Parts: sequence; C-alpha cells; structure tokens
Amino acid sequence: MIIGVNEGYTKKLILEGVGFKSEVVGNSLNLALGFSHPVKISIPAGITVTAEKNNITIGGIDKELVGCFSAQVRANKKPEPYKGKGFRYGDEVIRRKQGKKVA
Repeated sequence: MIIGVNEGYTKKLILEGVGFKSEVVGNSLNLALGFSHPVKISIPAGITVTAEKNNITIGGIDKELVGCFSAQVRANKKPEPYKGKGFRYGDEVIRRKQGKKVA
C-alpha cells in the first residue's frame, strides 16, 4: 500500500488490429473494437486513464482497482491466437497458431 501512495501502480494495455481505436472522453473510455456499436466503459474514481494511439495506460494508487479495471477493459476483446488482434498487456506474449495450410 505504501508503494501505491508513493509511486502508484500502472498497467499498460496494447490494442492491436486494423480499425480498432480508443479514446478517453470525460469520465469514460470509448472503444471501437469492430463491433456494430461503440463500447463505452465508465472510469471509476481513483483511476487515471490515458490513451495514445493504440496504447492505454491505467494508473492509480489501489493495486486491486487498477488490476480489475484493466481486466474489465481486456475482457471486451481478448487477443486471438491467429492474427493477434485484441487487447494484450504490455508484458504479455501471445502464442500464435499456424492456421490452415494451403496444399
């Protein structure tokens, strides 16, 4: 808890995919994830969110709240193993599958 107050905790999410966008508007995080509708997630109190290009940085003093919110954002579009589209953590490695082979 002392580390959270002194330095703060941060999680970095990377959004990969063509046409996927993220932006912070007021107290909500707006995501365009290829669905027919935009996804809006309200940012809880005590959390700071910044979105540049396809990098989202979530920070705060409460480690549990930062982790829960980043998991909630990632659950909207988990990374798929064939092309790697979706949200992934900054230090996460996605195991890729080969896909179909052409004869």
